[in-house]
Amino acid sequence: MAKTYNDLYLHVRRSLRDAGVEAHALEARLLVAYAAEKRMETLLCELRLYTTDEIAERVEELLNRRLAGEPAAYITKSWEFFGLPFYVNPSVLIPRMDTELLVQTALECLQGRETGARILDLCAGSGCVGCALAHSLPSANVVLADISKEALIVCQKNIELNHLENRISCLETDALQPPSVQLGSFDLIVSNPPYIATEELRELDVSVRDYEPHLALDGGEDGLRFYRAILSNWLPLLRNGGHILFEVGETQAEDVRRLMLLAGLHGTACFRDTGDIDRVVAGKR
Repeated sequence: MAKTYNDLYLHVRRSLRDAGVEAHALEARLLVAYAAEKRMETLLCELRLYTTDEIAERVEELLNRRLAGEPAAYITKSWEFFGLPFYVNPSVLIPRMDTELLVQTALECLQGRETGARILDLCAGSGCVGCALAHSLPSANVVLADISKEALIVCQKNIELNHLENRISCLETDALQPPSVQLGSFDLIVSNPPYIATEELRELDVSVRDYEPHLALDGGEDGLRFYRAILSNWLPLLRNGGHILFEVGETQAEDVRRLMLLAGLHGTACFRDTGDIDRVVAGKR
């Protein structure tokens, strides 16, 4: 029996919902659109149209991969963050909605200093935070820094995808080591570093543990290794009056805030995400 795109969408949505996938509706649209080689907007306009057996089979194949644990973002190689499109693959973490708070807080911290601001996105991964900031601040210049060559390739793709080539550069560097003084100074440093304690990696959901890069997850014995290193080594690059912002794990906010105070920062504050969890910690030099 011939099926419409809406039939496929409802089937995938129901299957994902029954499997406990939280974003089942969004992921169903992504998978069907990818299988049909259509933009999401086009799919939504054509839901009543009939599809082909070939596309239906492709949808079923993608659904089975998702039900086996593979994240939809890696299957479709795309995800949305802060209203912008991003290319992703297994060399980078999938952008999370919680991380949008890091962007929102950064924009608030830069009020009054937006013009010509220099921003460093340290442990940039896909570059989603830095790209979102550059898109929101047309006069800002952003450096995306990461130790992974593969992640920086993804960053470059996302810079081009969002037409930000003139204002963003990429840098291969180790956040655990002191930076080169040739980097210059910054008005804002943002970082969503690895913060999962090593022993807790095995407890992560299969879609994270078995598919997302451990290099971007493993924060050392207590999960705070990168926060200590960045605060010890990178603060000299922060201009007076500048801010440094971290995304943190569910129970880490107070520990990171104390590390900031020990590093000589002031005006420290914690910001809560939509789940009422302290997700971002900020400090001022």
